[in-house]
Amino acid sequence: MDPCSCDTFVALPPATIDNRIIFGKNSDRPCDEVQEVVYFPAAVHDNLKEHLKCTYIEIDQVPETYAVVLSRPAWLWGAEMGANEHGVCIGNEAVWGREKVCDEEALLGMDLVRLGLERGDTAEKALNVIVDLLEKYGQGGNCSEGRMVFSYHNSFLIADRNEAWILETAGKYWAAEKVEEGVRNISNQLSITTKIDREHPDMRNYAKQRGWWDGKKEFDFAATYSYLDTAKMMISPGRYCEGYKLLNKHKGNITFETMVEILRDKPSGINMEGEFLTTASMVSILPQDSNLPCIHFFTGTPHPERSVFKPFIFVPNISQLLDTSSPTFELEDSVEKKLQFNIKPDRRHPLYQKHQQALEILDDKTEKAKTMLDNMSKLEKELFKEMESILQNKHLHVDKIVNPFHQCTEDEIRIYKSNVSS
Repeated sequence: MDPCSCDTFVALPPATIDNRIIFGKNSDRPCDEVQEVVYFPAAVHDNLKEHLKCTYIEIDQVPETYAVVLSRPAWLWGAEMGANEHGVCIGNEAVWGREKVCDEEALLGMDLVRLGLERGDTAEKALNVIVDLLEKYGQGGNCSEGRMVFSYHNSFLIADRNEAWILETAGKYWAAEKVEEGVRNISNQLSITTKIDREHPDMRNYAKQRGWWDGKKEFDFAATYSYLDTAKMMISPGRYCEGYKLLNKHKGNITFETMVEILRDKPSGINMEGEFLTTASMVSILPQDSNLPCIHFFTGTPHPERSVFKPFIFVPNISQLLDTSSPTFELEDSVEKKLQFNIKPDRRHPLYQKHQQALEILDDKTEKAKTMLDNMSKLEKELFKEMESILQNKHLHVDKIVNPFHQCTEDEIRIYKSNVSS
C-alpha cells in the first residue's frame, strides 16, 4: 500500500438510489495529528483592504463568504474536506509528479479546499475559485506540523447536487474533468487521462517545452505530468484501483451507508493504519431535489470502523461545535518555541480525548469492548434511520433539529464515558 494516502469518492445517479449524489472521503494523516470538525457562519466583509490570513500567507478578501463545516488538522487554517451551505463538498489529495514541488510557503491544498467552499456556491464555481487562486498565489509549504517536511501538489474532488469535478494540479498547471453520472474516485496519483473538460491555457505548451509531450499523440494529462502508465492504472494493486473496484461493486445501489462501509474497508487499504492512518472521515448525501437538505456525516476521530458518523445539516442558529473544536493558543510564539524542540501543542478536543481512552478498551477485545461497539453501532443506526426519514418524508423540522451534530457528539461521548469509567 502507499506510504501516505487519502481517498475521495463520488457516486452519481444512476449508480446511486433515490436521485442522490453521495460524496465520501477518508483523510489519512500522521497518526498523532488531531483533526477537528468546525463550523463557520456566512459573513459579509466590508473592509476589503484587510487581508485574509491563511495557513502561511495572506490573500485578498472577498465581499461575502458562505457558511461552511470543515474537517481539518487542528493546527492549520484550511481543511482536508468539508461542505458549504449550498451543498458543495470538496476533498483533496496529495499528488506528486514531474513538476517540482515548491519549497516556498504559499497556499496549501487544504487552504484551497476551504477557500473553494467559502467562495463557490456550485462545484464549478468552487473550481474557478481554486484555479484563480492557484494562478495568483501558487501552492506550497509544509503540510505537517513540526519538523517533518511533507509537501505536495494537490488534486481535488468537488461535488454539488448536480455534478462533480475532478481537478488535478502540477504546480500552477492543471486539468479538470467533469463527472455527470456513474462513479469516480481519486487517490494519491494523477488520474485524469484524455478526458479533459477544462485546463490551464498553457498546460500543453509547457509540457511540450519540457519534452514530456511531442505535440502529436493524444494528450494524456496523468501520463504527461507524472510517471504513470495509464493503460495499467486500472489494474494496478494501488488504492486508486481498489477504490474504483469497491465503487463499481455496488454500482446501481450505492447509498450513504455503502459509502460508509467503503471508508471502513481495511483489505483495500482505504481504511489506513500505521504511521499514517485514517484520522477522520466524511460522507455526504446531496439530493438532486433542492427541496431536500444536504446531510453531511463526520467522525472527527480516527479509525472509522471504531467511530460514529454523525450528521450535520445547515440550519439557522447553529452554535459552534465545541466538543470537536481543539484548544486555541493565543501565544503563537510559545507554540513556535515548542515546535522548535519538536514538542507539539496538545490539540486534542473533548471527543478526541474520550475516543482515545475508549480505543484502549476496544483494543483489548473484551466483553466491555463488545458492549461499547454495540452501543456505538446502535447510535449510528438510529442516526442513519432518522436522517433517512427526513429525506423520505421531504420535510425538515428546523425547530426540532437545531444542531444534530452537537447532540450526537454528546451521545457518543456519553457511551465512551460510561464504559471507560465502569
